[in-house]
Amino acid sequence: MRFIIVTGMSGAGKSTALKILEDTGYYCVDNLPVELVPKLGELLLLPGSSISRIALGLDIRSGHSFEKLQKSLEQLDEMKISYEILFLEASDETLIKRYKETRRSHPLAGNGRVDQGITEERKRLAFLKRKADYLIDTSRLLTRELREEMHKIFIENKEYKNLYITILSFGFKYGLPSDADLVFDVRFLPNPYYIDDLRAKSGNDPEVRDYVMDNEKAVIFLDKLTDMVRFLIPNYVQEGKTQLVIAVGCTGGKHRSVTLANALYQVLAEEERDYGIKIEHRDIEKDAVTKAK
Repeated sequence: MRFIIVTGMSGAGKSTALKILEDTGYYCVDNLPVELVPKLGELLLLPGSSISRIALGLDIRSGHSFEKLQKSLEQLDEMKISYEILFLEASDETLIKRYKETRRSHPLAGNGRVDQGITEERKRLAFLKRKADYLIDTSRLLTRELREEMHKIFIENKEYKNLYITILSFGFKYGLPSDADLVFDVRFLPNPYYIDDLRAKSGNDPEVRDYVMDNEKAVIFLDKLTDMVRFLIPNYVQEGKTQLVIAVGCTGGKHRSVTLANALYQVLAEEERDYGIKIEHRDIEKDAVTKAK
């Protein structure tokens, strides 16, 4: 039997996570009163039970009874019922944006501001976050990417280190990415923009990629960058970091940064790994839009 408790910040994707688990064969129960959690455990122990995989969604909507969850979990431990906790997290900025887009009010905000409700919720969920077996930050994840990460954990049973890496290309003239943890400047490389045949293309095109990488400095830079990132990843995992954004920038975010970001992503994605990874090109289309105006 596999018993998953899905919880986390309101707006971080609990309902989506439950739907994903349901699609993979889990029997899902959402927002069961916490006092009944041990009773659910007892049902699972009954001889002849046909349920082998169950996911239970719990969140702050349970009100004051949520404070009794610690006791309910202790009862499961006493009954020797094995369970795993999946905690879904997101940044305050992301949660506020999601609430504004859906025009919903935070369950703890009352007549106050959303950010006040988020702060209070973080305090109440702190014990559960510390106890979590899996922590997924959905701030930058698409539903497809969340599905992939959960599939690794709950279907492929791979070891999971709670870290998700985003490799992001950008253009300095459009500003630094506000959420970048590491920023690298590749403007020292020859710029394909000044080659007529390459100007309209991007780092996703083989002609631009070959032009950029046919330079000893680019090859050395990629080698040193990869070596440093490989060193940093396990240390960030040990620190408990859940999101790592590696930003690679050039002037317009279309040629050099895209090429090097793609190259770094390809190296890391092909390695044996226990973290999630994706690639984004923030400004790749902005030159064309600006000129069209």
